[in-house]
Amino acid sequence: MALFMIAMASTAVALPSADERANRLVAAMTLDDKIGLLHGDVALPWTRGDGVSFKVPPGAIPAAGFVPGVPRLRVPALYETDASLGVGNPQFYRQGDVATALPSSLAWAASFDSAVAYAAGALVGSEARAKGFNVLLGGGMDLTRDPRNGRNFEYLGEDPWLTGVLAGAAVRGTQDQHVISTVKHFALNDNETNRSTLDARIDRTALRESDLLAFEIAIERGQPGAVMCGYNRLNADYACGNHWLLVDVLKTDWHYPGWVMSDWGAVHAVSDALNGLDQESGSQLDREVFFSGPLRAAVEAGTVPIARINDMVHRIVRTMIAVGIVDDPPVAADIDYAAHAKIALDIERKGIVLLKNANALLPLSRNLKSLAVIGGYANVGVPSGGGSAQVIPSNGATVRFPASDSIPEFFDPSAPVEAIKTAMPETLVRYEGGGFPARAAALAASSDVAIVFVTRQEREGVDIPNLTLPDGQDALIAAVAAANPHTIVVLETGNPVSMPWLEHVAAVLEAWFPGQEGGQAIADVLVGAVDPSGHLPLTFPRSAADFLRPTLPNLGAVPGAPVAIDYTEGADVGYRWYAAAGVAPLFAFGFGLSYTHFECDHLVVKGGQDLRVTFDVRNSGDRAGADVAQLYLTSAAGRRTLRLIGFQRVDLAPGERRSVSLTADRRVLGWFDEAHRRWRLSGGVYRVRLGKSAADLGLGGEAVIAAR
Repeated sequence: MALFMIAMASTAVALPSADERANRLVAAMTLDDKIGLLHGDVALPWTRGDGVSFKVPPGAIPAAGFVPGVPRLRVPALYETDASLGVGNPQFYRQGDVATALPSSLAWAASFDSAVAYAAGALVGSEARAKGFNVLLGGGMDLTRDPRNGRNFEYLGEDPWLTGVLAGAAVRGTQDQHVISTVKHFALNDNETNRSTLDARIDRTALRESDLLAFEIAIERGQPGAVMCGYNRLNADYACGNHWLLVDVLKTDWHYPGWVMSDWGAVHAVSDALNGLDQESGSQLDREVFFSGPLRAAVEAGTVPIARINDMVHRIVRTMIAVGIVDDPPVAADIDYAAHAKIALDIERKGIVLLKNANALLPLSRNLKSLAVIGGYANVGVPSGGGSAQVIPSNGATVRFPASDSIPEFFDPSAPVEAIKTAMPETLVRYEGGGFPARAAALAASSDVAIVFVTRQEREGVDIPNLTLPDGQDALIAAVAAANPHTIVVLETGNPVSMPWLEHVAAVLEAWFPGQEGGQAIADVLVGAVDPSGHLPLTFPRSAADFLRPTLPNLGAVPGAPVAIDYTEGADVGYRWYAAAGVAPLFAFGFGLSYTHFECDHLVVKGGQDLRVTFDVRNSGDRAGADVAQLYLTSAAGRRTLRLIGFQRVDLAPGERRSVSLTADRRVLGWFDEAHRRWRLSGGVYRVRLGKSAADLGLGGEAVIAAR
């Protein structure tokens, strides 16, 4: 048998590579074929502001986008769906078409677990494929530079290493299903206020060491088929026509082989093609369809070389082949929504963060006599973030409420009240809506424990003006806490919140936007069916007054007016800025409590060409749980700093000990030399410490690293 296998191997013929196959296809295409692949339409019926109406393009699936293929060459069309947190169904156009609604990306990030991100990406990719889509517009990963950005819930926090590792895992999960994934929005699309006219200004070196580092890591690890450029300008030039960003950095320095697609309505000129943009998406939203007739005219006039057109098409077709949508196209299939619901439940369980637990009030005793549950529409479901990330959940009808700013708020049908009642059958559980704080306080006073659920609507296109809870919810918490010292607050938000009531409540959980199984997950943590193991992927400031920009930039700006933000913090995003400025946060990046206890010891740090760290983590408590070991760089060759350079989620039984080994990527240790466009590592002593958060560092060690 071995001889036969060797003989077979010796006569095997190597199959052509994706690049070789793409070259042949491009050579066989006409100019019309090529131009047709370089722009796509919104695949929905809609009417533009100028009164022009559009229908679903022939052959398209009603969704975010559609790009016709080249049937005679067996080049498939691109069927594109919004899918940050589940397969979208905009305008509810596809009647009866539901999807698994996942927790927000911040919940994935709070797990500090690449396996969680991979599972999320794979789930959405598999559902997209089963519905006929072959491009997933996911991979959101802009860093949190402002905790009021309305779209932060779609992203992965403030740290470039955590964000890059998790985004790469999510993309890999999707593309393993033979569905192309994007990463977005490239780059510095960090506020929604006037996002189409915003100029994000930052030093190039600082950008390389922060937001671009996150993208670089994600692209290396996930190899996304497409990068979606953002609406904003970057240092004066629009991101979708920014030569430095798309050509110098992405395609030259990073050797990226995929294609750059625009965000919907983010193209401004034919010349964007010369500056690195490969495809115009949602072209009806632009001033004109630049990458159709105008691009063809530019080719015929010689102002855009045919070689550039060939490169654009090659990148798209090569990616189709490499990811598998040519040889293994989507096939309509049944979806096991019950199995996927269990994955959504697991993700939220691992992402919930316990922020306070005075006198070990949690987990709740299942023999508790009476429990008041107040506010947050907790008798109905759990809130979801709005915009293109909105999902029609698979487990029941979405409930819609008018919000205070007239934008509707959607709740997934996973009611925490019912889940708590099921988990605590011997307890009298009573619900009060919270519209009248006095009535809520009276219920709390007559109950052993009170739980207040609070929400804040956050969505694409709108930033929140501050960190307070809207609609009098802070006053509601204060009234309940005054009536019952055993008050627990459950936050269902997409950003940090200020907590003027914190010292008066006994416990606080951050549940994020928890997805369609969120009610069950929250109940599981409250009663101790699972241990809380989430850790904050972004800093919670005490108030906006402590933040670098206390007032939301451009608050009140005229829509469409040119605006700008100067990111003077440079690479010191989030916890790094707080440390450098000497400002103590309310809850630090990486913070999270557990119902058990963990200890780290036996730290060994080794240097040389790389920095390698080993240590043990032990569960010293009396119940199973998961710790997130965090490794921070505190000094680099004599220069003080604070950077997360490694992390590992560790699940441990009571008394169990496990060894952890981490090797730091040289880029999180070093600095970027923009003049020579390369990463450098200074030789010298590097000091590291293990931390329970960025503000609570413990065991430390050091090693000498060689210059590179």
